[in-house]
Amino acid sequence: MRPAIVIPARYASSRFEGKPLAMIAGRPMIARVFERCAAALSPERTFVATDDERIAACCRAEGIRVVMTASDCLTGTDRVHQASLQIPGDLFVNVQGDEPLIEPGDVRAVIEAAEREPGTVVNAMCAITEEADFRSPNVPKVAAAPDGRLLYMSRAPIPTDKRHRFRGAMKQVCIYAFPRAALELFARAGRKTPIEEIEDIEILRLLELGHEVRMVPVSGASIAVDVPADVARVEAVLHARA
Repeated sequence: MRPAIVIPARYASSRFEGKPLAMIAGRPMIARVFERCAAALSPERTFVATDDERIAACCRAEGIRVVMTASDCLTGTDRVHQASLQIPGDLFVNVQGDEPLIEPGDVRAVIEAAEREPGTVVNAMCAITEEADFRSPNVPKVAAAPDGRLLYMSRAPIPTDKRHRFRGAMKQVCIYAFPRAALELFARAGRKTPIEEIEDIEILRLLELGHEVRMVPVSGASIAVDVPADVARVEAVLHARA
């Protein structure tokens, strides 16, 4: 298989406008994400997909390959699909553009799982260690079969018992691997499917369309930058590693 990593990046964000260009320890966040992804595959097969010329200009200045997409993409995966029309290959790995600490080994684990099972969509997950994450609506929780098949994903705390106790759970890590055919199926829907719309979790679109998704465990050591305050958290980790 010939994989490519595509990092969807948009400027408009209700919680953090211009997030991909936020400076983290002196470098734009999108450049840091690119470096981590390129270490997992190669710089030549790692791309940023954006609709914003400011992001594109930053990428070009950093020597990052950039693909321009439409401004009305429903989700990051829809943007990855548009980019895939301009990139040769048969496996497209979506890595969120707000993960400057993403582990290259986690990205490789997803790629390797997809290569072992051609035609299968692969998504990453890791254990929830804090009950606050289990209760948080910002954290998609994973219900998977013992063989890794995704059964459901929700912002609600699942699975839980009759007393709604936290007894261990998994959460989604936003690394996805799509064979070209599955990516086309995803985009061809042309809209968010009903449960995807409610949960605001894009991978649910494939379940609703009848496509199997395989979950693979990864370290989950990254810190997503959702709001400006998260920049300081990431910088603290980088300073500790220096």
